[in-house]
Amino acid sequence: MQEALFVRRETHVSAPPAAVFALLTDPEKILRWMGTEADVEPKPEGLYLVNVTGARFARGSFREVVPVHRLAYSFGWDDSDVVPPGSSLVEIDLIEQPDGTLVRLTHSGLPNAEQCAGHAEGWAHYLDRLSEVAAGRDPGPDPWHGRTG
Repeated sequence: MQEALFVRRETHVSAPPAAVFALLTDPEKILRWMGTEADVEPKPEGLYLVNVTGARFARGSFREVVPVHRLAYSFGWDDSDVVPPGSSLVEIDLIEQPDGTLVRLTHSGLPNAEQCAGHAEGWAHYLDRLSEVAAGRDPGPDPWHGRTG
């Protein structure tokens, strides 16, 4: 039996769940921490489309939207045969804590260990930037701008 391939990341954010949820679902707020373009419709079957680095579009559709608590959306990359649009699943749970929010992200359905490692690196990078923005800080220009892989 093949071992499950997924990425799991947790990070603490110094903001309430409602503020973090807005940073994950409002296109203008998404661009503060990730991407150069965003078109998202946070409702079941709504579009998830983010130009993550200015050179690479992530595309999928929302599967589950529980305001301020949980998001789930299909995920993949335009022009990719390895992780095509909608081929994997991103689940984000926002757990209220006395001093902010625990963000628990699970990315499943990735095809191999190499893709898990690459997506783990990407999520770590962007969750760090999300934490900075949620805490009211400017994460600065994204050093991954223009990256295609």
